[in-house]
Amino acid sequence: MSSGTVGIDRHADEAADLQSFYDVRRSYEDNYREGPFGAFAEFSAAHPEEAVENTVETPYEFLGQHLRTPFGIPAGPLLNSAFTDAAFDMGFDICVYKTVRSRAWECNPFPNVLAVHPKSSDGFLEPGGLESEEGVLADDRYERPISISNSFGVPSRDPDVWQPDMQRAMSHAGIGQLLIGSFQGSRVSGMDTMRYIQDHVDTASLLAETGVKVIEMNTSCPNEGKHRLLCDDPALVGRICEAVKNRIGDIPLIVKLAYIPDDRFLDRLVEATVAHGVVQGLATINTISARLVDSQGRQALPGEGRDRSGVCGNAIRPSGLDMVARLDAMRSRRDLDFSIVGVGGVLDAEDFAEYRRAGSDAVMSATGAMWDPMLGRRVANALGR
Repeated sequence: MSSGTVGIDRHADEAADLQSFYDVRRSYEDNYREGPFGAFAEFSAAHPEEAVENTVETPYEFLGQHLRTPFGIPAGPLLNSAFTDAAFDMGFDICVYKTVRSRAWECNPFPNVLAVHPKSSDGFLEPGGLESEEGVLADDRYERPISISNSFGVPSRDPDVWQPDMQRAMSHAGIGQLLIGSFQGSRVSGMDTMRYIQDHVDTASLLAETGVKVIEMNTSCPNEGKHRLLCDDPALVGRICEAVKNRIGDIPLIVKLAYIPDDRFLDRLVEATVAHGVVQGLATINTISARLVDSQGRQALPGEGRDRSGVCGNAIRPSGLDMVARLDAMRSRRDLDFSIVGVGGVLDAEDFAEYRRAGSDAVMSATGAMWDPMLGRRVANALGR
């Protein structure tokens, strides 16, 4: 799958010196207070009132919303309204506000992002493969095509903070642009299944109060642990989705999934969610879990329970494309009506096109967008927008 690498080479000289809009050299708290950085900040400073043209056509439809392009940035690097404002202005037409919780939740210790270097010549990482189990090199050498760690722990402000900020973020979206609110349930000590389900419902209700037009539920957080992903339990996912949908009503619900290699298991998830009409979209993939090591073979990220991390970027593109293609085949075979959001390793416009050919109704890029703030405009240009 060489097209993505070719695309990055095509823009390498132009983007090589650009700083990521999320500064990996700073803590999460510093980024939250002072970000975004690089071209995102420079554009906002130079064009304080400028955004994507509001006179453009909106030929794409996604979950009832008309869009200029079906492309954007998933939950993760868009920490607050300052980040989503800049992303909208830079031409990313779907922005997912970073996953929120029912309560304040601290970030994992710094650092959270490291460069990841799979051994394969193409830089791809096999889910559950020997390398991801024995150890993948991670350090501070950021190279193209880029892959990184994602070890934040899904931090969240208190709802009293993120609710009004999410409303501010929505108000900045132009015609043909969409803000999605992402959330996940919070496991705490002593919490039984019913309380865990209720936490999802309560958080989704808080999101609905903001007026957000689409809600995404994260069932695939890599920080929950390799064998504790919510999407590993289709029956529980189905129960939660039904309870959430009963609370949020007509607001479209997306469920975000990890990579699932077994078609029978994936079919059980499809049956528990979109087949019953309680879920309107599936987003995939989140990350690939891997054990990260330094050049001496030691744990790369400091702290207990951080021997593994989710890997994002170029390394996971084949897995993301595979999941999208299999979901699209299931959708056709079972004659189901749901949207597919393709995520994972989208580094240039050709990667976007490949995800669309695989069956994605919308496509998102986190790592690629972080290091190439012009990616939204490149995709729009490729689509003739």
